[in-house]
Amino acid sequence: MTESIAVPHLPTARGCPFAPPDGLADIREKNPITRAVFEGGEEAWLFTGYQEVRDLLRDQRFSVRIPRSVHTRDEQPPRPGRGSLLWQDPPTHTADRRLLAKEFTVRRMQSLQPRIQRIVDEHLDRIASLPQPVDLVAEFATPVPSMVISSLFDVPVEQLDAFQDAAAEMMRVDVEPEAVQAAAGRIMFALHQLIQAKRAEPGEDLLSALIAADDPEGVVDDTFLVTAAATLLIAAHDTTACMIGLGTALLLDRPDQVALLRADPSLIGNAVEELLRYLTIGQRGAERVALEDVRYGDVKIKAGEQVVAHALAANFDPAFVPEPERFDITRRPSAHMAFGFGPHQCIGQQLARIELQIVFRSLFERFPTLRLAVPVEELPFRHEMVFYGVHELPVEW
Repeated sequence: MTESIAVPHLPTARGCPFAPPDGLADIREKNPITRAVFEGGEEAWLFTGYQEVRDLLRDQRFSVRIPRSVHTRDEQPPRPGRGSLLWQDPPTHTADRRLLAKEFTVRRMQSLQPRIQRIVDEHLDRIASLPQPVDLVAEFATPVPSMVISSLFDVPVEQLDAFQDAAAEMMRVDVEPEAVQAAAGRIMFALHQLIQAKRAEPGEDLLSALIAADDPEGVVDDTFLVTAAATLLIAAHDTTACMIGLGTALLLDRPDQVALLRADPSLIGNAVEELLRYLTIGQRGAERVALEDVRYGDVKIKAGEQVVAHALAANFDPAFVPEPERFDITRRPSAHMAFGFGPHQCIGQQLARIELQIVFRSLFERFPTLRLAVPVEELPFRHEMVFYGVHELPVEW
């Protein structure tokens, strides 16, 4: 009689709020590719090893157009049209990414540094005038990336709060699909109006540049622009906001690392890369579906079976980085997968890096005695969201 092998559940509970979920390392050590039961109640393949996740994310025998999400109980994931890189496969994804990548060059992102610095300084000035303690999420981590990405699209200031609220609603995994769809509808409607205004009066913003782009196939219509803008606005705003809030909480919990950064400000680049690796805020893993039968070593994945690439587990693989559980801003920057890997690697990663470097350098220069106003265990962490972070971060100085 053959003994059945128990299928593990994907761990989600964290003993330490800054560490990966308890039990995730055990799964990776036993088998970096295994069947697992996910939060939606279904089984799928789970990839947790660094090399295995890299191989999967660049393997074009897998599609991002999954029939359903194993992380939730939703029957059907969203199916945006052209312009949403998240849900496209080649050749459509390749063509659309090429169009958008022209506007996300390293040179253009670097040219935004003075604008980002001004936005950061204005918010730090405001924080300095507020009574303590201050919620750094509400006053800094959320509005700064919102203003940065919105300035790229020239979104009117009076619409920023509405965009932030709708984006937050769309990133929850514990609400009804109707609520997410309603939030998406509000963003789409506002962007459609903005696009009409840009067609009438073009500016120096990203939308105007896309409208004027060389487009012989006529791909860049209003639907493309709305979808692309919504995807970039939501993804760039929420992910960077999470990294600012969670990254600040981690640094304040590790004063020795902050001391190193103050002693040597040139470590800011290393610090940001280590924060990205260590926190890897995409906490549940990227989903794919096999387009054909695929074999990885002794593992055979059948066509139609779903797989999950767990970047957080991969970034803590000791085969990738020594002592991965040690947070060390002097660590040599590594080829982490906080921005994903392969064709779907984050298109805005250079903007995120520049923004995070300016944010953390400026924050600790302006407030050298910054500290948490409550114990770490009292912070409300975003366990129920797509991207991990903190809902609130009370600080004083």
